[in-house]
Amino acid sequence: MLPYTKSIQKVMLPILGKPLLEFIIEGLIHAGLKDIILVVGYHKEQIIEYFKDGSQWNIHIDYVEQINLNGTGGAVLLCEKLIEDDYFFLIWGDVLVPYRIYKMVYDFFKKENHDFIIVSNYKIDLSKGGAIYCDGDYCIEIIEKDASSIGTTRLNNCGIFILSREIFEVLRYLSPTKRGEIEIPQAINKGIIKRNWKVYVFKLNKDVFRGDFGDKEEYEELKNNMDWIKKLNR
Repeated sequence: MLPYTKSIQKVMLPILGKPLLEFIIEGLIHAGLKDIILVVGYHKEQIIEYFKDGSQWNIHIDYVEQINLNGTGGAVLLCEKLIEDDYFFLIWGDVLVPYRIYKMVYDFFKKENHDFIIVSNYKIDLSKGGAIYCDGDYCIEIIEKDASSIGTTRLNNCGIFILSREIFEVLRYLSPTKRGEIEIPQAINKGIIKRNWKVYVFKLNKDVFRGDFGDKEEYEELKNNMDWIKKLNR
């Protein structure tokens, strides 16, 4: 994301006068969530000084610092002691969808009681994303950032999950991937194979907006064409 992130934390890049992360938090509030944990690292002070304890938004925010940047799974492991419920909502900090999607996923979970839910969005080129393979409505494998995934599925890991605390039992014993990271998709694959997890795939329609602000090319397109802002409240 350089040069944009040379002095600004990625999730704090401004959009219409407020940081990207604030839009994501507004989506979570719209879903009815009140307790949020932010895993911070690079330029953490920018995030903490802006959001503080969350009281300005009538929510509560805790912060956990990830000093060793060992992946999404490593980040989630740091939150284990702060997560008291049996299930938790997990979102990548650089992905944004319309606010109604957060609520739809949360309402679906409360109604259907799936232990694991992964949200997918439609994408043709999955070489930079996470290709999800399904048997009906359930995930059988996720392959991250692999060019061989192109053309074999159109379901991308959207970066929105509802997970059971059981995932901690898998994360604790995972070895790093070839990228040197402990990853959430890696843990999900392990749970499916070794623990017979049923991971429901909540499939977004093709026309649903999903902004990836962690991809430089896509970020530049979104920055130069702000029509997507109108879709957030639809």
